[in-house]
Amino acid sequence: MAEAAVDRSSKSGLGPAGKPFSTFERLVAWRYLRARRKEAFISVIAGFSFVGIMLGVATLIIVMAVMNGFRTELVSRILGINGHMIVQPSDGPFTDYPDLSSRLAAVPGVKMALPLVEGQVLASAQAGGSTGALVRGARAEDLTKLKTISGNIKSGDMVGFASGQGVLIGTGMATQLGLNVGDLITLTSPDGDITPMGVSPRVKSYKISGLFEIGMSEYDSSIIFMPLEEAQLYFNAEGLVQSIELFVDHPDDIDTLRPKVEEAAGRQINLTDWRQRNQTFFSALQVERNVMFMILTLIVLVAALNIISGLIMLVKDKSSDIAILRTMGASAGAIMRIFFMTGAAIGIVGTVAGVLLGVLVCVNIESIRQFFSWVSGTVIFNPQVYFLSQLPAEMQLSETISIVVMALTLSFIATIFPAWRASRLDPVQALRYE
Repeated sequence: MAEAAVDRSSKSGLGPAGKPFSTFERLVAWRYLRARRKEAFISVIAGFSFVGIMLGVATLIIVMAVMNGFRTELVSRILGINGHMIVQPSDGPFTDYPDLSSRLAAVPGVKMALPLVEGQVLASAQAGGSTGALVRGARAEDLTKLKTISGNIKSGDMVGFASGQGVLIGTGMATQLGLNVGDLITLTSPDGDITPMGVSPRVKSYKISGLFEIGMSEYDSSIIFMPLEEAQLYFNAEGLVQSIELFVDHPDDIDTLRPKVEEAAGRQINLTDWRQRNQTFFSALQVERNVMFMILTLIVLVAALNIISGLIMLVKDKSSDIAILRTMGASAGAIMRIFFMTGAAIGIVGTVAGVLLGVLVCVNIESIRQFFSWVSGTVIFNPQVYFLSQLPAEMQLSETISIVVMALTLSFIATIFPAWRASRLDPVQALRYE
């Protein structure tokens, strides 16, 4: 064995003139990674380190992808039904809303201007059951352009709505009240007619023209779309609208449109964009995302600490081998590189396996959710709680690369001290009692 070692060292240029990570060094590092009966315990520690890094990297990728998916889906659904910029009057009601909407829609970068009348009502069915709802009065031609609604009609159509004789409700509300297309829904508003006995609630029934499903349960179960003229009559707002919502081409560049919109309005207005209306919500999502990343990084850190303990035990077990190599001419740098490669191999393979596992889970995340829901008999990620009908996952290349770099960096750092300790081993002391 000694002759073979000397032969390999001479072939690989082992010694002061040897190359970094030479063939001999790679062979010795690979030999130390292979399990033998008397090194079973060390191999178990290395296995735990590999599994820890793999699970840590996979968990980071999966959690970050799910949180990115939640944010993307929520933003797309929230902005799909709500305007990116809300224009409200400050010097009087919008009685000139047809001309004002046309001027605002002509601003470069604005896709659509949607005049709205809104009000809170109590929605009920003749068969019983009631729920709170938000009525949004809109023009049929505008709602047709709003593909989030017109493109997600699950039952019925917009013909009755366009004729001013029907309303659109979400599938969640229809299920809750036991309603379907063609049924009547009764709306009760506290702001009704003034009588000698006081203000009486306004109660009126409307035929359901169609059912829409956005995929966000909060909207599917609480919003009713009504023809604009009918909503103006119902809420005592004849000839005016409360606000005009603008949908733009690039929501993130909303600040550049503010002066153009104010100029096109030609009157005193109040502008509110989607970031201001949802600032608390999206700030909370960002904070939660950053905290989860830091917490889950600890999993990888613990696995890296296992690499340190495993390599230290390996160095103690191989002290006589190290002494023999040193006496045959192996430099301290060669010994350090051998053990560095041994520990780094665990980190690299564990990281690659973690990435593959994370990608596999992200691609099949919804199927996995349904399977565990079936096994447990409960609804995991209930849409009523999380607002989404399915579990989303969106992997970002830059984020995945940062996770891989972080895992590899921690793994490499963890190998430095054991490898340095091996290179500092005194051959005389190691062979004293051999």
